Amino acid sequence: MALLPPRLFLDSADPADWEQWLPLGVFHGVTTNPLLLDRAGQDCTLANLARLGGRAFDLGAREIHLQVWGDDEDALVTCGRELVGLAPQVAVKVPATDTGLRAARRLLAEEVGVTVTAVYNAGQVLAAAALGVLYAAPYLGRIDDLGRDGTAEVIAMHELLRSTENPTRLLVASLRDWDKVVELAWEGLDTFTISPAVAAAMLDDPDTDDAADAFEEAARRRGG
Repeated sequence: MALLPPRLFLDSADPADWEQWLPLGVFHGVTTNPLLLDRAGQDCTLANLARLGGRAFDLGAREIHLQVWGDDEDALVTCGRELVGLAPQVAVKVPATDTGLRAARRLLAEEVGVTVTAVYNAGQVLAAAALGVLYAAPYLGRIDDLGRDGTAEVIAMHELLRSTENPTRLLVASLRDWDKVVELAWEGLDTFTISPAVAAAMLDDPDTDDAADAFEEAARRRGG
């Protein structure tokens, strides 16, 4: 069986972050939510999300995750329909609440790609997998903040999906440092959403910069 490459997402609603990181080609896309939009000073409206989505795709994103909002199940479903109508590469995020899961079931029946987000336990992963969603997104760092072992719990969620041979991908979120990404990758996890700060810590290294400068200096000395 062919191995699939890791799937990395940039967890940001700020187009300036997208402009910095998406052209590298290593990110499959971006993940957003109303909190990230608020922090980036972006309106949580369909018109603005359509504009933002277009910009992300222009920069090379292959998928963008947009989160529903609304006061009840019907409102979440309506919002999800509108979000996926913005572009075929949109995955609709719904929270792992009773209301969110009911909305997810209805959206899935309309062949909408769904990500169940704000996952805090393995039971929610099992429920998301039973529905047949594309992704389930556990909040590792926030699980740690509750005094639990987020790493161990996320690995257990991964083992649950693997043991049942379920195609739902575990999209690990709320990662605070890059070595946690590497640790989880060693355990077989392959789908992560990371902040620009974690991306910088992963990909920027002064020793690499020094080596690249030395290569260029040598090339110039030899006529390059």
